[in-house]
Amino acid sequence: MSAIPKTQLVSLFETTGSLDVLKTAKIASPQIAAANDIIIKNKYAGVNFIDSYLRKGLYPSPELPFTLGQESSGVVVAIGDEVTNFKVGDNVAYIAPKAFAQYTKLTDKSKLVKLDDNLSEDEFKIYGGALLQGLTALTFISESYNVKKDDFILVWAASGGTGSILVQLASQRGAKVIAIASTSEKLAKTKELGAQFTINYKTEDVAARVKEITNGQGVAAVYDSVGKVSFDISLESLTRKGTFVSFGNASGMVPPLVITRLSAKNIVFVRPRVLGYVETPQEWDHYTGILLNALQSGDLKLDISAVYPLSEFSKATEALESGKTSGKLIIEIPQ
Repeated sequence: MSAIPKTQLVSLFETTGSLDVLKTAKIASPQIAAANDIIIKNKYAGVNFIDSYLRKGLYPSPELPFTLGQESSGVVVAIGDEVTNFKVGDNVAYIAPKAFAQYTKLTDKSKLVKLDDNLSEDEFKIYGGALLQGLTALTFISESYNVKKDDFILVWAASGGTGSILVQLASQRGAKVIAIASTSEKLAKTKELGAQFTINYKTEDVAARVKEITNGQGVAAVYDSVGKVSFDISLESLTRKGTFVSFGNASGMVPPLVITRLSAKNIVFVRPRVLGYVETPQEWDHYTGILLNALQSGDLKLDISAVYPLSEFSKATEALESGKTSGKLIIEIPQ
């Protein structure tokens, strides 16, 4: 069991607001207090929109000050007396709060997965940012709407973290993916990932282009992480009996839905969260197994577009919220 220092560096906010509320601070390090505790020394953590939603107050934070971060890779450095499924020295990745920290305390029941013993720094980076968006995409194309061969599928923010994985996975199932992004460069990237059709939402009428591409039918499912400004377009783009998968608020919260709007085309509307699909140990093992195998085989590629030190998390957040990034942003945790 490694010695854990009394204090650690974290990224947190003490009150909700704009980017200037973010700060790097020293707080007490977690210590083993219960028999099933596990402490991870973090190496790399993924940047996700949920941290922005928490900082802005769109989602309530359970406490203040609040340490940010939702996923990470690292090494087990301490375990409680009753932990048998992990040992000190194990390389791991996890989904849990307070990942933008040098140390994070979990339990042996946490959303934690063991990785190979010998990992390169690049592999730690990939696993540090793969779980949350990877499992989101994988479960959403399996359970929110089960994507099938020849389905027309519409993906917003298709060059982003979750969007780029959705494009890959849906294309590999034989779906006809229509990718939406804001620049020709981003759209070119989605073509490389498997998208058959692209739409620049800055210069094109999305709903009209969808009807043109689908011969007036619309898409079987739309995966919409944008929220407020895309909602009506997504609804219009669906075919009869289509499925609307709404899972983000990049442009703001979706306004209240008058449910009768779904009736005209018998639309199925879902607002899923990934942890609702991997709640049981069996579900977690099933989907993490598929995801890790896809990453290890090269069937799924995680595009890491930038790595920021923990002290520059606000810059990473600003880049994410600007809409100018593509792929995944990663935070490097000081060792």
